[in-house]
Amino acid sequence: MDASVDRIARPWGSRTPYGRHEPWPVRVDTYLDAGVEPEQVRRWVQTASVLHSDGDAMDIAVVDGRMAGVRGRADDRVNRGRLGPKDLFGWQANASPDRLTRPLVRRDGRLVECDWGTAMERIVARSRELLDERGPGSIGFYTTGQLFLEEYYTLTVLARAGIGTNHLDGNTRLCTSTAAEALKESFGCDGQPGSYDDIDHADVIALFGHNIAETQPVQWMRILDRLEGGDPPRLVCVDPRPTPVAREATVHLAPRGGTNVALLNALLHEIIRTDRVDHDYVATHTVGFEELASRVKECTPEWAAGICDVPAARIGEAAELLGTADGLLSTVLQGVYQSHQATAAAVQINNLHLIRGMLGRPGAGVLQMNGQPTAQNTRECGADGDLPGFRNWQNDSHVADLARVWNVDPKTIPHYAPPTHAMQMFRYAEQGSVRMLWISGTNPAVSLPELSRIRSILAQDRLFVVVQDLFLTETAQLADVVLPAATWGEKTGTFTNADRTVHLSDKAVEPPGEARPDLDIFLDYAARMGFRDKDGGPLVTWHDPESAFEAWKRCSAGRPCDYTGLTYDRLRGGSGIQWPCNEQAPDGTERLYTDTISWAHPDVCESYGKDLVTGASDDAVEYRSLNPDGKAMIKAAAYLPPHEAPDHDHPFQLTTGRTIYHFHTRTKTARAPQLNEAAPDVWVEASATDAAGLGLDEGDLVEVTTPRGALRGRLRVTGIRPGLLFVPFHYGYWDTEAGHGPDGDTPGRAANETTVTDWDPASKQPLFKTAAAALRLVERGGGRSAPAPTTAASAPSGAHAVPATTGGPSALVRQSADAHRDGREDARPSRQEDAG
Repeated sequence: MDASVDRIARPWGSRTPYGRHEPWPVRVDTYLDAGVEPEQVRRWVQTASVLHSDGDAMDIAVVDGRMAGVRGRADDRVNRGRLGPKDLFGWQANASPDRLTRPLVRRDGRLVECDWGTAMERIVARSRELLDERGPGSIGFYTTGQLFLEEYYTLTVLARAGIGTNHLDGNTRLCTSTAAEALKESFGCDGQPGSYDDIDHADVIALFGHNIAETQPVQWMRILDRLEGGDPPRLVCVDPRPTPVAREATVHLAPRGGTNVALLNALLHEIIRTDRVDHDYVATHTVGFEELASRVKECTPEWAAGICDVPAARIGEAAELLGTADGLLSTVLQGVYQSHQATAAAVQINNLHLIRGMLGRPGAGVLQMNGQPTAQNTRECGADGDLPGFRNWQNDSHVADLARVWNVDPKTIPHYAPPTHAMQMFRYAEQGSVRMLWISGTNPAVSLPELSRIRSILAQDRLFVVVQDLFLTETAQLADVVLPAATWGEKTGTFTNADRTVHLSDKAVEPPGEARPDLDIFLDYAARMGFRDKDGGPLVTWHDPESAFEAWKRCSAGRPCDYTGLTYDRLRGGSGIQWPCNEQAPDGTERLYTDTISWAHPDVCESYGKDLVTGASDDAVEYRSLNPDGKAMIKAAAYLPPHEAPDHDHPFQLTTGRTIYHFHTRTKTARAPQLNEAAPDVWVEASATDAAGLGLDEGDLVEVTTPRGALRGRLRVTGIRPGLLFVPFHYGYWDTEAGHGPDGDTPGRAANETTVTDWDPASKQPLFKTAAAALRLVERGGGRSAPAPTTAASAPSGAHAVPATTGGPSALVRQSADAHRDGREDARPSRQEDAG
């Protein structure tokens, strides 16, 4: 295989079939700028993907000091050389002419350029003023899932021990907080039990609310290659849309929104009824089975069918596959995490594996997936509403141990209450107790629910807003200070993907203008604030990425996410390595819980758990009485109806989601021509039945309205389940056709104008999947089609002829089975000093 393929038209490229228990073959994907030949590339610099949570390893091509392309790393365990569309084309955003290159401060209502000293001193002055007048609770930090480990850890130290605030969270709250909470509820601690390698060995793969084809495209390539090889896996897909996963599934269940717990309880009912339970495993490794069996006893497929609007026979077929699998791999994402009863549903998926004994061996595992590339680091480092190293804020010995690492008094570290989650932090800002909000690497003016409310919060005169980003985003336009940040490829650091694989990303090129790495910005702030430890020495003792990594290793030592066996040198030149990596596991750890449930004991667990209905935290006494020996916890949950149901005025359910060509609020992908042209504007999906009932057709301009707001987009008629509307959330509020913004008379195009301010009680993750909505015609399409891609879940129904999504010559990517093509044999491990 050595061919060029249009990777917009064919996002997953060509197939390399392989059989069960065989190694995944190599396929190296290479994309170079027009006019650049492989022999012109002077250096290939090691990195990994920063536009989804796969962690696809790649090299950046450097020509004349600039990025000129990318290629996959053939020897990496995650992708074996493959890259997805965002990997292949997204890097072009780095060189966009509208990058921020100098700091900005607000003067007389306008943002104007200034020097770094002026910008930082304004931030420091406001910080000190607030600390003196209102205390540390007046300052909050809202970060991202796209920085590097070293940056999160530094931010955590300066926020928790320097400022002393409890208000630190990431936008990982929007995408992976349910994953973390579900793992804590079942296993006492965060940490992904499974491995991507389980795809090679499973005979049944169940994907719950996880359109892996578009969110983790390289792992979908892996599944597609298995489907074409010997002894292919059977797929169970739970998704209301006709995703590529649904089309390949043996059983596709398309439930009504907000009914995941009912469906899962019925699956558990069938597995228990047919005695597909591994009783020895349950007795040895778990507590709580009897309560689960009692709770789901009456949850028959027929009962669930009435709630979920899914045929009972199909639920039975899915249960048969799940119950008879020799190796069951389950993956979970936003269709569970952002929906009603999110944590309760994710925990029931863990329960499927616990009662079947499907953990800790090849092909038997669960992947509570992440949505962002470095979301795992946000959680490990404590920048997401936890304490670093998966320590328990309710356990005084854990707080004391963290204080020892930081050389501060334990009272310095806030642990009087749970760390503040993002939705509460914005509420505090709305109410006036938070007066300074530092936002790094995220765009809440597009990504949070009920955007009119978010804009009004950020625009308050009393709230001092700092934004640290690459571009003048919708959020940055509302800031008091804007700091220009360097990004991936322009700085060095490590990050960890969804299956615990740690990669090193080396600096390839210089950032534009005066832009600085996030680490340097945080270190500058800590130095200007004069943060000290209890002996009067500097609180932050590191000065560059590698010394920050070594400091993190000391914090992680002896904890579940132990990095002590890793070094920058070990991570250069080869494959990524999965934590924990230490003296006991010098080569990393492929799967957790191979022998026992390691981190659920009351003395070491990260959390004592929560009530899945109310979110109330349990305490140490309750936890110890229920789980004295530290086993996995089987937690039952009853189905409850969604908080907002369709009615006469709003007869539809509305769900939001993603497309393969864009990442989050398109801050980067909108600036990559191939990706932007594949999905240039918002669209609205409805079923053929619903469209016909309203007299609507493909390409009509329609308006979606909820009790909170409205948006407009062109209609795509698909095979989505009737009664459900889908809108991609990537697009900001400006309507590119009409030219209206949120303050005009015409609604904009942002999905989150319509979503509800509501969150899961346990994980605090916002609910983007169950709003009640109305749909109406604005104007006829006149032969136009929606700007939705035809390649994946947004493909039009068969009755509608729509031009195919293609990329043309600019999207051609070389695919090679030879790991040494394009000069790979000459590539040496790149080091930071090589960036020049």
